[in-house]
Amino acid sequence: MVYSSTHPLVTAIHQHLLPHLQIESVDPDHPVVVHVLPQPWEHVGAGNYAAVFGHPDYPTLVIKIYAPDRPGWDEEVEVYHRLGEHPCFSQCFYAEKPFLVLKRLHGTTLYDCLHQGRYIPEQVIVDIDKALEDARLRGLHPHDVHGRNVMMHEGRGIVVDISDFLKSDDCLAWNDLKRGYYWVYRPLFSWLKLRVPYSWLDALRAVYRFYRRHIIRRR
Repeated sequence: MVYSSTHPLVTAIHQHLLPHLQIESVDPDHPVVVHVLPQPWEHVGAGNYAAVFGHPDYPTLVIKIYAPDRPGWDEEVEVYHRLGEHPCFSQCFYAEKPFLVLKRLHGTTLYDCLHQGRYIPEQVIVDIDKALEDARLRGLHPHDVHGRNVMMHEGRGIVVDISDFLKSDDCLAWNDLKRGYYWVYRPLFSWLKLRVPYSWLDALRAVYRFYRRHIIRRR
């Protein structure tokens, strides 16, 4: 890792963030809930096991903190170690349980692009596909790569969440997303720039998860 334990941001995390922060993973299938967050820290986002925070004095960095009793910290550190520096992934500068200091990624998730009616160029899909192949060449297994875990920034693709890249079981989420892009979105809807309500997107996501968990597994 790049930073030491004496870095001012690491000190601030130990002295001002962790003692007052209260987060909880109520359900492993839903994002972590932030109950208390001290000022001037900001809530950037949340996954099912961890939440992400920023500090105004460090605009290029974020702090990812795992909720109590949730696994994945060791695996995520290993994934970042294997990835090193890559334009389509974040980078880990410091790791100490239960948090990681990461390069901040900017962009709009493909999920939000559909909600906002923003056009998603093919280059975004190509970039992400190439990044996932690069990860495989480093002995990783891209997993759980879906519309909320990938972003578009200035017409290029970025992979946001790599925490499950050590899992060995197959994950078809990205292949299914690509199939939807090329078979449905690009030929039929991309030029319309429709704003899709979150309620529709959430319903589609729920149907897809049910289909993958219950229908496909029975075949």
